[in-house]
Amino acid sequence: MNTEKILSFFKEIVCVPRESGHEEHIREYLVDFAKKRGLEWKTDKIGNVLITKPASKGCENRPVVILQSHMDMVCEKNSGVEHDFRTDPIKYVIRDGWMVAPDTTLGADCGIGIAAELAILDDNNLEHGKIECLFTVSEETGLDGANAIKKGFMTGSILINLDSEDEGQLFVGCAGGVNTSAVFKYRPKSVDTSRIATRFTISGAIGGHSGDDIDKGRANAVQLLARFLYEAMPLGIDLCNIDGGNKDNAIAREASAVIAFGKRSEDSVVALFNKCMNEIKQEYAVTDPDVVGLAEPVTWNNGAVDKGTAAKLIQALNAAPHGVLAMSAEISGLVETSTNLASVKMEKGDKIKVVTSQRSAVDSARHFAAQRLECCFINAGADVTHYSEYPGWKPKMDSYILDVSRKSYKRLFKQEPVVRAIHAGLECGLFAGKYPEMDMISFGPTILGVHAPGERLDLASLEKFWDLLVDVIKQVK
Repeated sequence: MNTEKILSFFKEIVCVPRESGHEEHIREYLVDFAKKRGLEWKTDKIGNVLITKPASKGCENRPVVILQSHMDMVCEKNSGVEHDFRTDPIKYVIRDGWMVAPDTTLGADCGIGIAAELAILDDNNLEHGKIECLFTVSEETGLDGANAIKKGFMTGSILINLDSEDEGQLFVGCAGGVNTSAVFKYRPKSVDTSRIATRFTISGAIGGHSGDDIDKGRANAVQLLARFLYEAMPLGIDLCNIDGGNKDNAIAREASAVIAFGKRSEDSVVALFNKCMNEIKQEYAVTDPDVVGLAEPVTWNNGAVDKGTAAKLIQALNAAPHGVLAMSAEISGLVETSTNLASVKMEKGDKIKVVTSQRSAVDSARHFAAQRLECCFINAGADVTHYSEYPGWKPKMDSYILDVSRKSYKRLFKQEPVVRAIHAGLECGLFAGKYPEMDMISFGPTILGVHAPGERLDLASLEKFWDLLVDVIKQVK
């Protein structure tokens, strides 16, 4: 089995920094790989890489197959963990059949896809037509690489996307998405020295992928923090600082706020926080049982947000929807439309920025979801911007590559694969716009905890993924 070869490449990849927008090191790694093996390669202006492997003898007339994955990874770590994603290798362990990064994201999304492509390029025994291996940049922050590809950069008529995380499932469609940000401008105010400052933190949430995990009922730490702050407003609090979430495509796992209040209100504020946390623990006892709250006194001399802006921000955060907005009426169990309250951050220039992301398989529903967020924040006095919009990928059930993949899976594993669409975004939607006749499918091994620390790769599923990929390539004729 070539599983060990894939793992050996992946173990090299996790040592290469590849934060979105900073893919120069992984790009150098890929180009060096091609040069050492005498393979044709090229890059484009944005930094995408294409490595070409000639057809094996006797297979020159087969269709050209494109294997595709993205170079970048979501960089998330637990609070208190010292890790610089631009310089440090990912620390992982292998236990109980899983490859796990305990304190950070592993980057199996989509590093294992990269590794599979390299294993194919490195295999001299495989029977295949011409293969083009495409590696795109900045998928996680806006599908920038796929969006920038010019027609003619690749020549294949069949594309196999390797950016899926559920073995046994063949993906033939995905949701489109858009980000909506809201910027609040505030007037700094001084805080009376007689007031007490306390940092309230909500942490321990599972988090996860804002598309694939949005229907799992997981806690959103930003939303829960806003809930507490709204209830605390009548106690005369000053909002000194607020910080929650990180990535627009990840469910917020941690959030904190520093608030100041009069000494007479201390017991009431802390009691309210404990009450909120007890309610939260009960509500998420099944879906997110490790959510915890912490109140700790702090020394604060940096002032606070003016009362009016703080009230509008807290009210807007508390009102902003998060989670599933609609389920598909056509495909049972598929989320059709959702929104993610991703992050809230203090910024230079006396600004507070809130980032949300909306997804839907239906363009009009996605636009309406974004409008709902726009109305919520505009009414609170924020400046709202929509950005990084990308299209969905409409399923084609009469697809040739779907037929080949389905037959391969059934022959190899004696069972039918699940054919479905995914609520997460895939670059296939953008490829379909540039190459309307391209036949596409997406599949991969099982990866759990994507976009969150503790991300893990199922090694048994990796073997099945490899067998399927090799057989599909052989069967394309």
